[in-house]
Amino acid sequence: MPSQEQPFGGDRLDDDHYPAYTMGRAAELIGASPGFLRALGEARLIAPTRSDGGHRRYSRHQLRLAARARELVDQGTPVEAACRIIGLEDQLEDALRDNEELRHPAQGPSVARRGE
Repeated sequence: MPSQEQPFGGDRLDDDHYPAYTMGRAAELIGASPGFLRALGEARLIAPTRSDGGHRRYSRHQLRLAARARELVDQGTPVEAACRIIGLEDQLEDALRDNEELRHPAQGPSVARRGE
């Protein structure tokens, strides 16, 4: 009978905010340079965790934000503006979700009303 525990930190593998990626690997995954990731940190879009050795570590959530920024930069948007746009988009998404939950509290956040 298999053990109930997940080997190799299974919970961490499912955690979107676990800092699993080194700077080099993170840059490779989003098709950017390490300097681009540093620029996103300086613009405060992402704040990488530091390993015991002081190396930057990135989560999947941070990589999604970085990939969104890269798309905007590739379209000609300056890094600082791209970071601001993403921050505002996230704030808007949160506000819309909160508004929906306040309008329909009995249904919860993921259930649509019938007839709408």
